Amino acid sequence: MLVVTSFLLSCSTMMQTYSYKDKSVKLKEYKTYAWANLDYFAEENKKGNKVYARLILDLANEELSKKGFVLDTQNPDAVFMFDTKIEDRVSYSQTPSVSVGIGVGGPGYYVGGSVPVAGGNIVQSNYNEGILFIEMYDTKSQKLIWRGWAEEEVSYTTNFETDITRAVKQIFMRLPVTHKSK
Repeated sequence: MLVVTSFLLSCSTMMQTYSYKDKSVKLKEYKTYAWANLDYFAEENKKGNKVYARLILDLANEELSKKGFVLDTQNPDAVFMFDTKIEDRVSYSQTPSVSVGIGVGGPGYYVGGSVPVAGGNIVQSNYNEGILFIEMYDTKSQKLIWRGWAEEEVSYTTNFETDITRAVKQIFMRLPVTHKSK
């Protein structure tokens, strides 16, 4: 039972989050923000192209508010954008080089022996990986100043709302700035 449990746990995937920050930028200077890609809410995207855009936007606004940012659509210090995609990925693993041996024993003299069974084969596995990117741009220079993203294996059993909620929270945990509330 322990072997089966550890095998199942080793097969499950964990969400990985990453971030990039321009070293020359002081994020404390950015207190207001707006969103740049609100075209995801246009009629043509309501057919399924970006079905979770509203969820991502609402969660991101909540996380930015917790960090003390203020939404300002007229004159923001920074502009945020987000995007999602699912990519086909391939992973490779190797089977154990020696697996099971064969033993022989008899009466009288105990004779034994073993023969290794073939192993060490390379196994290819195909899977889909969901990626959520959130980027922060300076409104004056239009340069990327921060990017956070999350990656996780997805399948037909994935609960996208739960995973997106967790991804947005983990991405904004990597945004290295918090403003004090007034």
